[in-house]
Amino acid sequence: MADEQVEVGARLTVLVVFGGRSAEHEISLVSARFVIDSLDPARYRAILCGIDKAGRWRHLEPSQLPSSKDPRQVGVDAAAPLAWLLPMPPAEGERHLLHVEGREPEPIDVVFPVLHGPYGEDGCLQGLLELASLPYVGSGVAASAVGMDKLHQKRVFAHAELPLVPWVSLTRAELERDRAAVLERAATLGFPCFVKPANMGSSVGVSKVRSPEGLEAAIVQALAYDTTVVIEQGLEAPREVELAVLGNDEPIVSGAGEIAVRHADGFYSYEAKYLDPEGAVLLVPAELRPAELASLQILALQAYRVLGCSGLARIDLFVCASDVYVNEVNTLPGFTAVSMFPRLWQASGIDGKTLVTRLIELAFARHAERARLATTS
Repeated sequence: MADEQVEVGARLTVLVVFGGRSAEHEISLVSARFVIDSLDPARYRAILCGIDKAGRWRHLEPSQLPSSKDPRQVGVDAAAPLAWLLPMPPAEGERHLLHVEGREPEPIDVVFPVLHGPYGEDGCLQGLLELASLPYVGSGVAASAVGMDKLHQKRVFAHAELPLVPWVSLTRAELERDRAAVLERAATLGFPCFVKPANMGSSVGVSKVRSPEGLEAAIVQALAYDTTVVIEQGLEAPREVELAVLGNDEPIVSGAGEIAVRHADGFYSYEAKYLDPEGAVLLVPAELRPAELASLQILALQAYRVLGCSGLARIDLFVCASDVYVNEVNTLPGFTAVSMFPRLWQASGIDGKTLVTRLIELAFARHAERARLATTS
């Protein structure tokens, strides 16, 4: 483990990585502010690395991380020096290094990714950190990749016989080859329906389609963010309930929260989440009978384990009058001060500092477990 290479009693250095080449870039910066502010200064020293929209890593001082909670007012400083990690372990007895342009390298012990969406939440960054043999917060490559891809996630859950809303998928190539056939297939789900890019979060590119006339435009919009689109049947008056899971081999699950949408979009859209202060109300805890909550917690743990998650995840469910459906699993959920994941744990008695500390401990535990694996036959 990396913490075995530092002086006993010394603070560990946490590399917090945020931003990224994703439409969720700005939300990531707001999340990073919460994580950094929640690090226990007696135990951890933070190094900040913001990935700009061109994919360049930049070393930032804490004062360079925007403090605004409005995603329209944040960004990575393009004048900050470039930084990079080498995709290989350090020599025996040496620590991992973050290389910084024009400066001495910064020793690091663990990485806390606060990246949402492609190129950060989808296994790409996790693969780099595995190559470097660096402990990091969150799920590994496979769970991260499947967790990001709504299509593959649904296929995995369907194989495990978890309850899912009826859905279909399509690709840009299919639409270009036979537009009429694709639109006919999508329309079989009825209306309203939801059109989503397969690889995106924060409801970016998502549309609620109320009639056949709006279907094609919604598909085209979703295809601007990914080459694959998932279309889901709309449910009648569903309750959107979310639970947080924390842990590796023996995860625990929080109480439930509910999203009451008030935005004109009629669903928990990007605008409702981040731009309209009255767009939605997060009800924590959700009003559920004890037996109802227990069954939802069991389903959330099933989804977490089926996907092979570790560290953390937020499990989103649809609760209807007589049925419950798994909507999706988010392996690096929003971490802003008002995000559901930290709020659920706050309501369960775990404050931000304790939560962040526990996630770092889980990162070291997972890294140590993988280090025990044989590398020779």
